[in-house]
Amino acid sequence: MTRYKVLSIATKYWRPGQNYLKQIIEHIDGKVVDNDLIVISEKALSTARNNIVDESKVNSSLSARFIATLWMRTVWGYLLGPLCHLRKKLLNQIRQYPSETGSRHKQVAIQYAGMLQALMFGSEGGIDGSNLPYAYVSLPLNDPDLIAETICNKIHALLGKKVAVMVVDTDKTSSFRNFHFTPRPKPIRGIHSCGGFVAYVIGRFFRLKRRATPLALAGRSLTVEEALNIAELANRSRGFGAGRTVWDMAERFKVDLTDVSWEMLERVKHKPVVIVRTSE
Repeated sequence: MTRYKVLSIATKYWRPGQNYLKQIIEHIDGKVVDNDLIVISEKALSTARNNIVDESKVNSSLSARFIATLWMRTVWGYLLGPLCHLRKKLLNQIRQYPSETGSRHKQVAIQYAGMLQALMFGSEGGIDGSNLPYAYVSLPLNDPDLIAETICNKIHALLGKKVAVMVVDTDKTSSFRNFHFTPRPKPIRGIHSCGGFVAYVIGRFFRLKRRATPLALAGRSLTVEEALNIAELANRSRGFGAGRTVWDMAERFKVDLTDVSWEMLERVKHKPVVIVRTSE
C-alpha cells in the first residue's frame, strides 16, 4: 500500500473575491516539490469565486416548507437518521430543524440541486452553509476540472514545480468492493453520482467505507481508489474549520444559526490547501 506524507496549509479565510491563486502560491512556496499533489477544498474555492447564495433573500415554496418541517424533523429525525447511525447530538438538532431558515435553505436546494438532493438532511448536492456567515451557502463548482488545471499550470509557471492538483469535497463517497457511489453530483470519472439522499442512506445504513469525494484532478492520473484515499487523508488533515455543521459553528461562537459573521470566521484557523507527498 502506498504511504503518504500530508501537510495541511493554514491561510487566512478566503472571502468572496479573494485572489486564491495568489494565496495558494504564497503559502506553498518553499514547501512544495516536484510530484506533490495539492489538494484544495471546493468550498473555499466556491467562496472565493463568489459562488454563494444569500438564503435570507429567498422565498420558500410549499414543498420546501414541507421538507423543512415534516420530512426533516420526523422522517430524518426519527427514521432515516437512526437508520444512518447519525450521532445523537445531530439527531436532536435535526428534530428541531428551523422552520423559516430551514425552508429557505431547502428552497435553494430544490432550485440548484433538485428534489432528490433537497431530501438530504444537509449538504444537498454539494450546497453547504458550514464555515460561511449569516445565511450564506456555497454552491458546487460548475467547472472544477478547469479550475484544477489553471491552478496546476500557475504553480508550474511561478514556482517551477510539476505538481498535480485535486479539488475535493467533504461529502462522502461510499464504496462497495470496486463500486464507488456518492449523492454528490459531478465527481471524478469512476465514481457514480446517483440517487440523491438514497445513495447517502444506503452508504450509511450498511456502514460502507466512506471517503471524501474528489471532484477534479489535473497533472496526474490516479486510480479511483488512490484518489479516494488521498482525498480522505487531506480531508482529515484539514479539519472542520469553524465547525462540522452550521449548528456546531453557531455553538462555537455562541450565536444563532444565521448570526455568525465574517469576522468570527476569520478568527478561526482555516486549512483550504493540503500538500500530499508519496512517502519513500
